[in-house]
Amino acid sequence: MALSFHVRSNSFPSRQHPQAAHVDEQLNRLRSSETASSSSSSSICQRLSNLQDLHDSLDKMLRLSITQQTLSQEQIEMILDGSIKILDLCNVSKDGLSQMKESLKEIESILRRKRGDLSAEIKKYLASRKFLKKSFQKVFKSLTTGLNKNKESLAVFGEAEAVTVSLFESLFSFMSGPKACGKWSLVSKMMSQNKAACEVNEFTRVDLEFQSEKSLKIEDVQNLDSCIQDLEDGIESLSKSLIKYRVSILNI
Repeated sequence: MALSFHVRSNSFPSRQHPQAAHVDEQLNRLRSSETASSSSSSSICQRLSNLQDLHDSLDKMLRLSITQQTLSQEQIEMILDGSIKILDLCNVSKDGLSQMKESLKEIESILRRKRGDLSAEIKKYLASRKFLKKSFQKVFKSLTTGLNKNKESLAVFGEAEAVTVSLFESLFSFMSGPKACGKWSLVSKMMSQNKAACEVNEFTRVDLEFQSEKSLKIEDVQNLDSCIQDLEDGIESLSKSLIKYRVSILNI
């Protein structure tokens, strides 16, 4: 679907601006990635990179005189409100991932030295997961109303928010695992050849191993730590683009 990019339609040229067309292309790419049958850490990191590119392009579009002349103060405030909530998602994610990584470092150290309170560190790690879940849910709840208003007023910015929120929902789902995976009675089924009902990723694999500390492998902890680092880097880069984007909005 092409971007209409109309708020006051009589203020816009009949022909779509090339920058708006570029944003539309990026949005289509992100929408296509949403429909992927499964998520992996690499696919989520790629979507984070694509989101960074999208917000860099939105930033350029905001600098166009035609955009600045068209936006009303109310619409500017809506876009600002949406952008700060997206930044909240980034900050919540970074804080939660940082806590998890800190706990994993301690777990890795205990496994390597073969001494220390492994159970206590696992509890800290799981507590950080619980904190992140609650924080995500709180921000998601506050986003619902704002996104609807943005879509009604200025489609392109509302759609950008929507695909960004969708990415964080995918991240949350990736970290949490399918609901069916929450039943530890399914562990044996998951770890067997019949894995179709429940996909095991870096997070869920370590979760499963936590149920029996003796089965916890240092290699899997290291893989999860590396996965978290990649996610942190992607979110940090997106945050920087969002901050530039907000500065451009404030300068209108």
